[in-house]
Amino acid sequence: MKKLILLVWTFFVVILVSIIYNNTIKAATYSWGSRGQVVIEIQSRLKKWGYYKGNVDGIYGYLTYTAVKEFQRKNGLYPDGVAGPRTLAALGINVDNAQRGYNGTQNHELLSRLISGEARGEPYIGQVAVGGVVMNRVRDPRFPNTIPGVIYQPGAFTAVDDGQINLPPTDSAKKAATDALNGWDPSGGALFYYNPEKTTNKWIWSRPVIKVIGKHVFCK
Repeated sequence: MKKLILLVWTFFVVILVSIIYNNTIKAATYSWGSRGQVVIEIQSRLKKWGYYKGNVDGIYGYLTYTAVKEFQRKNGLYPDGVAGPRTLAALGINVDNAQRGYNGTQNHELLSRLISGEARGEPYIGQVAVGGVVMNRVRDPRFPNTIPGVIYQPGAFTAVDDGQINLPPTDSAKKAATDALNGWDPSGGALFYYNPEKTTNKWIWSRPVIKVIGKHVFCK
């Protein structure tokens, strides 16, 4: 009887360990179609090292796949284009940290680049307001709850779509990012903004207007 109990218990433990192991491996594997913070980190590092030529958008598509594959080939890893545990380790990515989002310095740099791309030439208060919109979205449950998540949400910002997000930020954009991160929100709680001279989207025109700063209309 004791042997039977021991056998059943051993079988149960083996199954449990197998489930935990498989779930861990699955959670730490990123491939075609994956999205999110870890993919952003993968793309950012591969772009910095010259493997990735696309936009850092958090979407694991063809360009990310080929970049990962080339990185694997150059670093003695099996070139399958899948970012599994060994590839992530070679990239220096800690999945738990990446999923929690960027640190303070990275958030400031990313927000600075967005403001620079979206509000170049706008009055300083308008630059801070663009940063304020990002921060308002982070706090709103309808949007991602991190700065990278908001900025790289597909179709959210023109500067991401046209690549300006990857350019060095202006000094005023850096200062505006600091003010926005510290809580200044000249937008009045806006979640959206647009330039009426450039926007034809009927939906954005229908949003209730809060205020106009420079060429941007800020709205709910």
